Amino acid sequence: MSTNSSSKQALQFTRLLLQWNDEFNSREMPWKNEKDPYKVWLSEVILQQTRVEQGLPYYTKIIQQYPTVMALAKAKDETVFKLWEGLGYYSRCRNLLATARMVANEMGGNFPTEYSALLQLKGVGAYTAAAIASFAYNLPYAVVDGNVYRVLSRIFDIEIATDSKEGKELFSTLAQKLIDKELPGKYNQAIMDFGATVCKPALPSCNVCALNTICKAYKHGTVNLLPIKEKQLKKKHRIFYYFVFQHKNQFLIHQRTTKDIWQNLHEFYLLESPKTIHWNTNNISEWLEQQLSVTEGFEIEDISAELVQQLTHQKITSRFIKIRLDKIPATLSAYNWMTKAAAMKVAFPKLLNDYLNEYAILK
Repeated sequence: MSTNSSSKQALQFTRLLLQWNDEFNSREMPWKNEKDPYKVWLSEVILQQTRVEQGLPYYTKIIQQYPTVMALAKAKDETVFKLWEGLGYYSRCRNLLATARMVANEMGGNFPTEYSALLQLKGVGAYTAAAIASFAYNLPYAVVDGNVYRVLSRIFDIEIATDSKEGKELFSTLAQKLIDKELPGKYNQAIMDFGATVCKPALPSCNVCALNTICKAYKHGTVNLLPIKEKQLKKKHRIFYYFVFQHKNQFLIHQRTTKDIWQNLHEFYLLESPKTIHWNTNNISEWLEQQLSVTEGFEIEDISAELVQQLTHQKITSRFIKIRLDKIPATLSAYNWMTKAAAMKVAFPKLLNDYLNEYAILK
């Protein structure tokens, strides 16, 4: 990707995202469209390192018992910690009480209305400050969380690790460029909802995505390679699903160029999943349609047995799904397609060579 994204593309992204939000976003949460900074702050603290489904009942309980920041500030530590029980990461609860008392005792019960002042609150970082500023006060500060990283890395095809210093600066700058200055709260909620419901981590709904016309990763067929994380590359157990696409005598072959295992070696189309997927003809067909717009002209020839490779610091578990295509779809046209003879001359990792030898794919 060229990180100098054009103003036209930025405008297209923001317009299409808000259009999707108005027409298709049905995600309901009790704090959506909330303007009370106390409730916005509380929801964001709860959702730090916690899924919405898990955090929602805690939010409801705390709001019912402590409807204002003044009420929470007067609460006994033991009572609040009991309400928090089961949510984990108890430093969040300690910070919650410290900030509530700071706002109550030093600020007359009123949350700061400026982004820089919000950052001074205990446990409030750039993301939470941006959320409060935009949702409660309509200030143009972009939130940048996992959903935002994922959406932007795919739309603009950014191959820079999101958790690197360079990546954090790049994504923060790009997010700020894209935010709707008139409707920052609506925009921030929209991009987070879009990442949670459409541009999902392992199985995004690419074929029905309202932004697929401008998504560079969709165009290039690299959706499942993004986003890139340095920490992810160091995980001890990783699950790889390889799609072995064949068209006539050609195979889709990709060279690994990122600073990860097997750098500069070759592989088939990779889907790295955070959890095990039990593949069958139905969900493979659904995946082909949703992510690659392939609805016909294909045959699922084989799903391999599980293959495992133990590296020094990582265990790789994998399966290979062999698919024959009548034609090369546009979503995969940016990849290299090699004949069997050419593919036999490039270097593959041991895991792939084990598969190639066992199943005689290139023989």
